[in-house]
Amino acid sequence: GLKFVVRKFTGRCELQRICYNNKHGARRTLKIESSMRYSKNELLQSALSVHPDKVEKTIDDIMALKKINPDTNPQLGISLQASLLQIVGYRSLVSEVEKLRREPYDCDNTEHEEMLMKLWKELRPDTPLTGRISKQWCEIGFQGSDPKTDFRGMGLLGLHNLLYFAEHDKATALQMLHDSLQPKHKYVHLFLRLTLNYSFAIVGINITDLAYSLLVSGALKTHLYNVAPEMPSLLHFQQTFCYLMQEFHRFWIEEDPSDIMEFNRVRSKFHRRILRQLKNPDMALCPHFSASDLHLVNL
Repeated sequence: GLKFVVRKFTGRCELQRICYNNKHGARRTLKIESSMRYSKNELLQSALSVHPDKVEKTIDDIMALKKINPDTNPQLGISLQASLLQIVGYRSLVSEVEKLRREPYDCDNTEHEEMLMKLWKELRPDTPLTGRISKQWCEIGFQGSDPKTDFRGMGLLGLHNLLYFAEHDKATALQMLHDSLQPKHKYVHLFLRLTLNYSFAIVGINITDLAYSLLVSGALKTHLYNVAPEMPSLLHFQQTFCYLMQEFHRFWIEEDPSDIMEFNRVRSKFHRRILRQLKNPDMALCPHFSASDLHLVNL
């Protein structure tokens, strides 16, 4: 077929051409992933789901299969290994995130309760909580007196994300919480109407759902392949959540909705905007987070 002709003409197999013609990151890794997925060779197909510990051996096997001398093509092995680590790392991340999402919040689990209490302390450091079941939870944007009910949709993943945001981007989280509690005054048909902004914690769980859908659909590959030099991790996902929270907050203000009933419309519009951005293979949603504790590299 065509691949055989091109190989004869260039002296390089498809994987070599991809590596030499594309810079490291999503451009290269997405093409390698596609090439392996649609390959007729079982080794290349199965390479996409190998254990991370087996990646180096798998690359050696692929080089041998393609009759490529690693001594004369040292960079090729390094490039293929980096891309394959991103691919299998993404699969592992989807599994890890899915596991957290499926784990329900359990009031009898000390670890769950400690995380929830920590969230309160991070967001309301000067206000003691009067009791575990309390209307005070509404102050940080839960719907009722027991946050447990709000975690049903996203399980522990929602709590993990909210706590990560409150701990690692505290100034932004506190500012968003403050803004979300400020009533807005609007003139509607000559009448002054008071409308509240959104509920902080509920929006956090909702944006967790958005980040989760981007991840499992594969849309987030562009971003993660561009910011994670090798295997994307849960921390990369949580940093992406922080970015989406900040961006949604800005977007909400720009859209200037008349009330909270417009939330789903605004969220859908925001989702579509992020998806459009991720169609660009050079897109990294939050390269400015590279200065954080993860030392991410925007390659």
